[in-house]
Amino acid sequence: MSEYGLYVHIPFCVRKCVYCDFYSIETVKGPIPSRLQTPLPDHVAFMDALQVEIGQLPEGFRPTTIFLGGGTPTELSMGDLQRLFDLLHDQVDLGGVQEWTCESNPGTLTREKAQLLRDGGVNRISMGAQSFQPSLLEFLGRIHGADDVYAGVEILRKAGFDDINIDLIYGVPGGSSAMLQDDVARALDLETDHLSCYCLTFEEGTPLQAMKARGYVREVDGEEERAQYQLIRDRLQSAGFHHYEISNFARRKRVCRHNLLYWGGGDYIGCGPSAHSHWAGRRYANVRSIRRYCAALEKGEAPIDFEETLTGEAKARELLVMHLRLLDGVDRHAFQQLSGYDYRELGGEALVQLCAIGMLMDSGDRLRLTEEGLFVSNRVFAELL
Repeated sequence: MSEYGLYVHIPFCVRKCVYCDFYSIETVKGPIPSRLQTPLPDHVAFMDALQVEIGQLPEGFRPTTIFLGGGTPTELSMGDLQRLFDLLHDQVDLGGVQEWTCESNPGTLTREKAQLLRDGGVNRISMGAQSFQPSLLEFLGRIHGADDVYAGVEILRKAGFDDINIDLIYGVPGGSSAMLQDDVARALDLETDHLSCYCLTFEEGTPLQAMKARGYVREVDGEEERAQYQLIRDRLQSAGFHHYEISNFARRKRVCRHNLLYWGGGDYIGCGPSAHSHWAGRRYANVRSIRRYCAALEKGEAPIDFEETLTGEAKARELLVMHLRLLDGVDRHAFQQLSGYDYRELGGEALVQLCAIGMLMDSGDRLRLTEEGLFVSNRVFAELL
């Protein structure tokens, strides 16, 4: 049976982090605790529009994975969260769902919300800790402290969640390897089975990039970033974690099935402003504006901002790059069956050169990133596209 994914983008954050380039709206009006209980006008319009869009999912669409992302889904008030689950249960065939993930930030999680998520069908939580260091959390613009991460995990455990991911960020200006080592140790103390570890990037249009342009902050040296990445890999692998994707580590086989669907070139539908979809050979993205998103659906129009159909060689190249994100790499025979192309012919001279300089390893029937290629994977992928 084919696996399909459903992604729902919740475009609200209590406060937007300085590095984030995902589409979201800051919503703090008054004290944070009171905000988290009170629906705002933007939220009502968004929920109305989302209900319309989800009601237009293809007939027979039966997801095996669901991912509630953002933004911060747990920023929603109890009333909005309940409405979200009501409309999903009313309008989506959930009989095939095997993994249902919800992102959460520690400062927005309450016992009541955790129980609502669990009762609604969520069985996996991805918590954005990012760091346990007060100075780094302040620099990144996070609303929580280290104690909130511990409290959040305790809340989740008491609600019955045993599949919890922790996000960490490394390569943060002002940080150090000692701080990172402490972050990893604290994450391991929480006894979760999945960690996602990302190198801080200075994305265009973010406050972080503006700070860099004005000379207020500098990126961490590349060699230091590489050393921190290796520190994470060594520590997690020694703790029994399987490094299965460039930035993701799991033990007890608790990989993220929804993300595996992305990396495997599978079909998924995204709902909400800025959400992306890959369905029936067509790739498209919704408008990156809650106002335009709501207006389009209110008028009975699709809120799509971009779409394309990848065919032939272009589709195969993208599939190759997505598969190479996985440390197991690409099986030659399986790839040819799936794409219609032999990856050697597809990669041509670029693939030969990448193997020659030690970025890729071709063992005859499998192609994968080398240890050297892992840290500079984006440059490797650019050569293959």
